[in-house]
Amino acid sequence: MPAAGAYNGQAYSPIGDKGRFVLPPAFRKEVKEASGGSKVLCLVAHERFDCLIGFGLSRIDKLNAQLDREEERAIRLQLNDFDRDVRAGQLFQFEQIPFDDSGRFVMPDHLKELGKVEDGLYFQGAGDFFFVWNPEELSQMDSAWKGAQATCKRLVAEAEAKAKSKGAKK
Repeated sequence: MPAAGAYNGQAYSPIGDKGRFVLPPAFRKEVKEASGGSKVLCLVAHERFDCLIGFGLSRIDKLNAQLDREEERAIRLQLNDFDRDVRAGQLFQFEQIPFDDSGRFVMPDHLKELGKVEDGLYFQGAGDFFFVWNPEELSQMDSAWKGAQATCKRLVAEAEAKAKSKGAKK
């Protein structure tokens, strides 16, 4: 059994009513466990890619340890340009977003802009965190992402077919 906060798998969430997204069940369970039972999703812009990353509150301890390691390395290598305060601001700029029992949450506008979020989110597990992609942005990544791209394309098509069949039943 993986430890809380060991994110794996993939899922897609189209934007829902009132502009809300749904944290998929497998990710919801892990985030809740990693947040000590609280329904709190942490989201932040990825440092290099045009996407977001998500995780539970337990990652705060890992971020503190990372900050200490980076400072220790800078001192050891005499890197005078390391600024602990600046780096702490970068690591801890995540938003804590509540979600309900169904996983619904409202994404703040500034995160939508940073992640280039539009009408759906693709979730990709990455161990300590998970990627949250606009499917269009993911499709523009290089071949290192081909597995995620194929899965995302399939999940989006399935969601669209499901929505279409619901619309036809009305």
